[in-house]
Amino acid sequence: MTNIDRRSLMAGVAGLTATTALGGRAFAQSAPTFTPEDGASLRLLRWVPFVTGEEEAWNANTKAFTEATGVEVRIDQESWEDVRPKAAVAANVGSGPDIVMSWFDDPFQYPDKLVDVTDLANAIGEANGGWYDGLRDYAVKDGRFIALPLAAIGNAICYRDSHVKAAGFSEFPSDSAGFLELCKAMNANGTPAGFPHGKAVGDGNNYAHWLLWSQGGKMINEDGTVGIDTAEAREAIEYAKALYQTFIPGTESWLDINNNRAFLAGQVSLTANGVSLYYAAAKDPAMAEIAEDIRTTNLPIGPVGKSVELHQTTSLSIFNHTKYPEAAKAYLQFMYGTDRMNAWIEGASAYCCQALKGFADNPVWTSNPVHAAYAKASESLRPNGYAGPLGYASAGVMADYVLVDMFAEAVIGQSSTDDAIANAARRANRYYR
Repeated sequence: MTNIDRRSLMAGVAGLTATTALGGRAFAQSAPTFTPEDGASLRLLRWVPFVTGEEEAWNANTKAFTEATGVEVRIDQESWEDVRPKAAVAANVGSGPDIVMSWFDDPFQYPDKLVDVTDLANAIGEANGGWYDGLRDYAVKDGRFIALPLAAIGNAICYRDSHVKAAGFSEFPSDSAGFLELCKAMNANGTPAGFPHGKAVGDGNNYAHWLLWSQGGKMINEDGTVGIDTAEAREAIEYAKALYQTFIPGTESWLDINNNRAFLAGQVSLTANGVSLYYAAAKDPAMAEIAEDIRTTNLPIGPVGKSVELHQTTSLSIFNHTKYPEAAKAYLQFMYGTDRMNAWIEGASAYCCQALKGFADNPVWTSNPVHAAYAKASESLRPNGYAGPLGYASAGVMADYVLVDMFAEAVIGQSSTDDAIANAARRANRYYR
């Protein structure tokens, strides 16, 4: 047994059984307890943070866990694009990090390589008002939790208010037709828009799925068959082509960082991003004018008649090759404690939307008007496998950027609309056959 003072351990996890005034609920008496193994240490693979406060809060909570338990936790950071392949390699070779902070339905690519955390997930959910359905769907396979939902990284329109007004729009259009006209007018004014058509894990996928869904299209039917070859998908591509003509050149190669850089450099005045874009400007005195001018709003509503947004989702999974599964569960349980989770959500400054309903009243959502567009991300998100089931196939299609590539091929003229759809259908069918 590791030399751990049990009184310290219990003090360290006391937040799990205490109710605070900030939205948390007490764990049920039947909540599981986990005792770290003798000599345990852990390694977490996570994505590179975009908001300093988020990283600081996560690291502070991790330090508190180590102080309470004696279990050292090493945190490795990888770019957003590299987390997925690094995690897949670790799963397949059976070595590497103990825990991964992954994207979307990535856990479904290797479910048999992950520790069942159903007991922990149910206890955490019961204590905190339950999981949001969309995030829960990304973590549950065959009735068991293979991951713990962590957050939705909200995606919203970020724009320069003065540039929108200069283009002749007193209010931001709420519909996709008006949005296209705005982008045309802003481009004519020399203050264009820009959205990623490159292999951007977050922004590229968010944009591509909104393009398709807002026009009424879908990659997958309810019965799990590929359903991309439709009139609605053709309308989505034609709409994407029209928007692309208003963009700054080069968006077909943009990754997640590029639209941030272009916006902050004054090259574009309208894009979709997490709230990190605003805070990158707000913390730089040289960008005070830009920060003051930034506004946020939800993506426009298309012919489908309702808001349909993907939103980046992230979950925590424990690999079954870990030597210390009890320590890993204890770490995750500790991190979801009421005070610690609220501190992390608040530190993220509206970048990470809670996975649990009990944290929805965190004051971060009303502390700044810029945050409002991100407040309902976990509640409103639509899973990427829509309208079919999530699983290995949906994860594979996402990881292979099938939908992102379909739009990119068409807007740059590499493929005709019909050929782009045919290519997407062929590639998707490799996973859904």
